[in-house]
Amino acid sequence: MNETRGVVIGYDGSDHSVQALDWAMDEAELRKLPLIVCHAWQWPYGDGDPAARDSLRHAAEHVLWHGADCARASSPGLDVRPDLYEGSATGRLEELSADAGLLVVGSRGLGPVARSVTGSVAAHAVAHAQCPVIVVRGRGPLPRRPHPGPIVVGLADDGKADAVLAFACAEASVRGLPLLVVHAWHQPPVAWGGITFPALDPLAVRNAADNWLAQVLKPWREKQPKVVIEARTTQSRAGEALAAVTDATLVVVGSPHGRFGSVTAAMLRHAPCPVAIVR
Repeated sequence: MNETRGVVIGYDGSDHSVQALDWAMDEAELRKLPLIVCHAWQWPYGDGDPAARDSLRHAAEHVLWHGADCARASSPGLDVRPDLYEGSATGRLEELSADAGLLVVGSRGLGPVARSVTGSVAAHAVAHAQCPVIVVRGRGPLPRRPHPGPIVVGLADDGKADAVLAFACAEASVRGLPLLVVHAWHQPPVAWGGITFPALDPLAVRNAADNWLAQVLKPWREKQPKVVIEARTTQSRAGEALAAVTDATLVVVGSPHGRFGSVTAAMLRHAPCPVAIVR
């Protein structure tokens, strides 16, 4: 991680980005990485008036330097690097993500239905960033809990388990928090004569899920002996099971590969805390 460009935060001066900045500062401090505070601006009127264009650029500089100064004042030892970009915010954040350890964005624009956010900065980051993305939900200063809850992971048998666990274990380790790994299973049905029956014995399906999760977690328990890892299988929907952990500090899920998967969309709507999406 120390060879990356650091933790990138998309900052626009809004209450949502202030809360994202708080989280990004913590990540950069914990990981001992620089913090890249990125603000993008665009002139929307063609050639236009040079004086007006300069005024817009100066306003963008003010927004960026305010965010950078807040980060420096809150974390005096932090290496804060402002990044002012003329052009698309989504394009710049995607570009920076290629060399970043982590991208943090606020949740502004993430409405009640996931498809409604297509084209927003957060939605684009979730779908296209080349590093893990944390979407911080909420506005204003980040609330501080006296007793923070666990890092919660939603794990599926989809080939992403190791990448998701690597990120989640690192978060749990640097924050000194336990890790709760949730795997949702379902009973596959079979139709016969217009009637649907369970295809397998529910107990057998649950035992298979328990065994799969135990095998996946075994090497991570060995790699991270100081991290307390709890395994939990459930027959409920994965999104519901994750959102039910109301004291979670962070929810970690796998990337939906360029579009919103059902679990990712559910977390961006209902998670009680920031959500990390890991490629």
